[in-house]
Amino acid sequence: MRFVLVILICLLGASFNANAQKAKKSKDKQQPVDNAFEPFAPEEVKAPIRKSSKKSKKSYSTKYNKTLEEKREEFAKRMEANAKKERKMQRQMEKPQYSDPSYFGHKNKPKKRKPSKRKFCKECGIVH
Repeated sequence: MRFVLVILICLLGASFNANAQKAKKSKDKQQPVDNAFEPFAPEEVKAPIRKSSKKSKKSYSTKYNKTLEEKREEFAKRMEANAKKERKMQRQMEKPQYSDPSYFGHKNKPKKRKPSKRKFCKECGIVH
């Protein structure tokens, strides 16, 4: 009789243990439900993952707090760039399009037509 009672208690304990594990798993899977007792249940909020930007943004201190040497270097770079730009413009101005007055501001020299076939030019406002 005792043997049957021990087996019965072991079976009941095993079944209660299995039910407890199933209930635990089902609680984990369920979403919290709004009810009168907990109308504002806390939800899990995942923070968005920030992607690292390729451009590094300069802070205020690095942008404006510069030493005198850095300022001189920047000035020298600007002056070199301006001189280079000026030389390039001078080379362009030597082209006949800009230096020869017979071009009248045209990219290509206007054709000399017969007096009967001359046209009014929209570009320079001259009949040629």
